[in-house]
Amino acid sequence: MKPGERLALDGTKIAHRSWEPAASPRAVVVIVHGLAEHGGRYRHVAEMLAERGYAVMVPDLRGFGVSGGPRGHLRRWEHYLDDLAVDIAAARSRGLPVVLLGHSLGGLVALSYALGPRPAPDLLVLSAPAIDADLPRSKKLAARVLGAIAPRIRIPNGLRGDQLSTDPTVGEQYFADPLVYTSTTLGLGRLALGAGDTCRRELATLKVPTLVLHGERDSIVPPAVSEPLGSLEVVERVVLPGYRHEVFNEEGGLVAVGRVAAWIESRL
Repeated sequence: MKPGERLALDGTKIAHRSWEPAASPRAVVVIVHGLAEHGGRYRHVAEMLAERGYAVMVPDLRGFGVSGGPRGHLRRWEHYLDDLAVDIAAARSRGLPVVLLGHSLGGLVALSYALGPRPAPDLLVLSAPAIDADLPRSKKLAARVLGAIAPRIRIPNGLRGDQLSTDPTVGEQYFADPLVYTSTTLGLGRLALGAGDTCRRELATLKVPTLVLHGERDSIVPPAVSEPLGSLEVVERVVLPGYRHEVFNEEGGLVAVGRVAAWIESRL
């Protein structure tokens, strides 16, 4: 694993980690992590993909991990997309196919990116994409209304460890991780809800071949949220029986990463 950092277009520090396979890579996979977490939680995913011949890049979203920016906050949704465009360009500069993989909030960012005008990846993988979420109506209302008036107000994410994985050590390690930030500003919530609205309206325009993975027992982003994606011709959707929200943290990630690797290989 090689750590690094760069400056975003607005000067914000963006941290990233990268892995290389033993031989020449077959493709480059860019991974976008979810809300509250950071790219370091995907070390095992990156290592397994590197073992299968892929170069992997995992940035920390601004406001999370060791990237710069106010914790758990975002001023403009386009900042995420502009930051990701730089990573996609860096991956593309290697002359290899580019795969964009996003989990939860990262899945929403990845889908929003793929539906937009920026240079697209060759393949898209979405894990429990948060184009909607099982949030109390009061939280959604607060984010949509107060998020515009007082965007810096913070609210707890309210997640439980047992929602993440059937493996109890996943939740224990999550809450013990000093880089996990367990509250979010109303401003970020408002922008994410708006991006989800846009993605749901524009799903039919998706052109990038896409794999969607969703845990059958996901109570954070229920599997019904990704059902509309499964009806698209360019999408293969897989619901993993018994899995919860973090499919890459069930059974050590072996099944989910294996699904991803096999799908990518079938399209290279």
